[in-house]
Formats: sequence, C-alpha cells, structure tokens
Amino acid sequence: MILLIGSQKGGCGKSTIAINIAAYLADAGKDVVLVDADRQQSSANWVKDRDETSLNKVHCVQRYDDVKTTLKDLYTRYEYIVVDVAGHDSKELRTAMLAADKIIVPFRPSQFDLDTLPHLTEVIEQAQSFNEKLKAYGLLTLAPTHPTVSEVQQANEYLSDFPTFIALQSIIHDRKIYRDSISEGKGVIESNNLKARDEFNALMKEILK
Repeated sequence: MILLIGSQKGGCGKSTIAINIAAYLADAGKDVVLVDADRQQSSANWVKDRDETSLNKVHCVQRYDDVKTTLKDLYTRYEYIVVDVAGHDSKELRTAMLAADKIIVPFRPSQFDLDTLPHLTEVIEQAQSFNEKLKAYGLLTLAPTHPTVSEVQQANEYLSDFPTFIALQSIIHDRKIYRDSISEGKGVIESNNLKARDEFNALMKEILK
C-alpha cells in the first residue's frame, strides 16, 4: 500500500504524521519504507536517528521531482510505502498522487489551512482521473486539547463541504510527546504516553481498514 501524506501548506504536522505512520507499521512488524520527497529532509533525518536505536527498522529513500516511477518500483519490494512531500503544490505531490492508494491531507483547525482545500481538491480530482484507486482523507492535526474549544467542530463542518475528502474521525492533538518522540527516532506508538498512543492507534485503524 502506498500512503501519501501531502498538503498545500506547511506547519500542519505533515512530516510528523508520515514519521509516526512509518513507526507504527514498523512496530507492528511490517516491511515499510519511508520516501522523503521533501527537500527539508525531516523524515530522512528522523530515520538516521532511528538507525542509532534498537527499534524495528524503517527503510528510507530520498527522491525529488517525478517520484511516480520510484514509488511503483518500491511497491514491488515493500509491503508499505509512506511518502512525505513538501507542504505546497509541488511536482512531488502531483506525481506521487498518480501512484498512491491513499492521500492523507493533514490540516489545522485554522482558516489559513482550510482556505487551501478548494485548490487541493481540484489537484486531487485531476489525479483521480488518471489514478482511479486514489482515495483522499482529511485529517485534523495540531488540534487544541482543551475540550471547550469549538475550532475542531467548525473545521470538520467545513471539510464536509468537500466530498472529495473522506473526513477521518480520528484527531491528532497538539501534544509535546510528538516532538519528544521524533527527537529520539521514535513514534508515539513506541512512547509511554497513553493518550497519544490511543489516538494514533485509532487513526491507523481508520487508514488501514
């Protein structure tokens, strides 16, 4: 399965989600490769840190520009391919969509993030005309943990206006443990933070079903 994590805006936790998906799959004993197609190289640097630990292996490939052929080749050799692309409308994003099974689009509960969805919808629908298997999921990230904040509800209501996206019920909250785990080459699933582990487990059950 090829899982693409992409968006048109930085700062939405895109690389964090990609890294944690790869860690989840590796922890489950799956054969997984993380494709870093973002020139900031956040995912590749995390893999280097992980290689210094005794945790289950996550393979890593760095590719830029047209990544479609690379993804199709990796598909013949790995059970799961997780793709991290830059947070803008890039060649990497568009070509990865032509090979991916699923694109997960992280977005924060902010108007700036929500304003990117109309154009991204057009880009995804264009890709789906060439890759009919591609499914798009909207994932609310960096959500406030305070239960009285209404931003989460408002963001999900906005997402419902875009039927191209399947709205994931799972929400990734703004938790320090995500940053701490990355600095150790881990995913939150490998941490002792029960709330973070539970919410990421719930997310993966939705993505993989």
